Amino acid sequence: MIGGLHHVGISVTNLDAAIEFYTKMLEMEVAATFPFGGPLYSQVMGLENAQGRMGVVRKGNLMLELFEFAHPTPAPKDPNYSVGDRGISHFGIEVTDIEATYERLVAAGVRFHCAVVTFPKGVKATYGRDQDGNVFELLQMPPRAPT
Repeated sequence: MIGGLHHVGISVTNLDAAIEFYTKMLEMEVAATFPFGGPLYSQVMGLENAQGRMGVVRKGNLMLELFEFAHPTPAPKDPNYSVGDRGISHFGIEVTDIEATYERLVAAGVRFHCAVVTFPKGVKATYGRDQDGNVFELLQMPPRAPT
């Protein structure tokens, strides 16, 4: 039985920079940081001699595992990759004031694909990128009608 989504794992070039981005820019909290490696990690990841540093950041029900690999050496990834490429294209973060969040992040130098867009049913969204080019979506749901 599936209990629900637990976390999203992201490989990053610099763990300290990634933690700073996600805690300062997206107001997440550090849950843990530690080195990883050994046969169990190698087995689960399907990598020979997997090792590096890992950090976990969280906010509400969103938890990110951030991996900085020392071995094997990661292949470079285009920081402008198309979200149309196969694989996970982005993860979404729900916010309560998307315009204010967007303006704060833009002022801090965060790259976005576009300004905030409002869809016909009132959902507001935009895609941004972290320091490695990983894409996140800011999402604001419309107010619910009284029941």
